[in-house]
Amino acid sequence: MELAYCGLSCDECHAGNATRSGDRDALLKVARNWSKSFGAKYTIDDVTCDGCKSPGDRLSRYCHECKVRPCAQGRGLGTCAECGDYPCDDLAAFLRMAPEAKRNLEAAKRRAKKQR
Repeated sequence: MELAYCGLSCDECHAGNATRSGDRDALLKVARNWSKSFGAKYTIDDVTCDGCKSPGDRLSRYCHECKVRPCAQGRGLGTCAECGDYPCDDLAAFLRMAPEAKRNLEAAKRRAKKQR
């Protein structure tokens, strides 16, 4: 499972999967779902995303606004689970909205601990 810095599973991301497959209908569905869920208008361009670890700049609108991504990149981390400040205030706020990301990061932390 590939994890974003924040712990979300890229493999389970509807926006990322639709982007990778080039499925514009699926991207439109994601845009509609996100518009409803987040109370803001999302377009196909807003949900088109190659993942926050991709070398390009094709990221969802949310990823462009994310505070976690540039921090983890700047620290050279694979995920925030590797950070000595885990969980920082920005990440903790996000994890309250995304408990699956917290579970993924905690599992990554346990695996890393076992490997030491």
